[in-house]
Amino acid sequence: MTETPKYHLAVPKSGNGSGVLVLHAWWGLNDFIRGFCDRLADEGFVVLAPDLFSGKVAKTIEEAEKLTSQVNEQDDMPPLVLAAFEELSKQPGRTGALATIGFSFGAYWARWLAQEKADWVRAVNVFYGNGWNVQQSNAAYQYHFAETDPYVSEEDKKGLEESLNALGRPVTFHTYPGTGHWFMETDRPDAYNAEAAKLAWERTIAFLHEHLGE
Repeated sequence: MTETPKYHLAVPKSGNGSGVLVLHAWWGLNDFIRGFCDRLADEGFVVLAPDLFSGKVAKTIEEAEKLTSQVNEQDDMPPLVLAAFEELSKQPGRTGALATIGFSFGAYWARWLAQEKADWVRAVNVFYGNGWNVQQSNAAYQYHFAETDPYVSEEDKKGLEESLNALGRPVTFHTYPGTGHWFMETDRPDAYNAEAAKLAWERTIAFLHEHLGE
């Protein structure tokens, strides 16, 4: 799993912009994530999403569980995420600071990179992810949570928010009524919520512009 990862790269028409690293959910680097990156590029960002599962893509929860069970996260993910960071950093059109965006499985690693590369990452945007292992960074944080989510408890959210506030970092939590896990993802008809997804997108773009200065 530590082989050189493949990427989806999306560049704005101008060719220049602040860098955004997008880390996919447990489905893999699928069409939704590619499209999400392309939309970010349309907003003026240079965007890169690494393939953390070596080309494998899941369509069902059972397939996704099998994919993640084959990964030793603590050993396999750091070199892949760091390699993706380096790839984004050397893009000729990338300017200024960086942001990370993580979906579910990728959420932890979006926050982890902000800690590992604190001199670079200025914004962390997370969709339905948690985890309390918070360390110092120079980033602002924005989280998007579903109202009903079996993967993220209220205790998890409270602990995460308290941990981030204790570090003195700007942090905003948004919870979207009537939604469940994966509400942002257009290819999950069982969960996708168009109204919430639109609002979360608008908040994401405003957050990126605010903290990356684009």
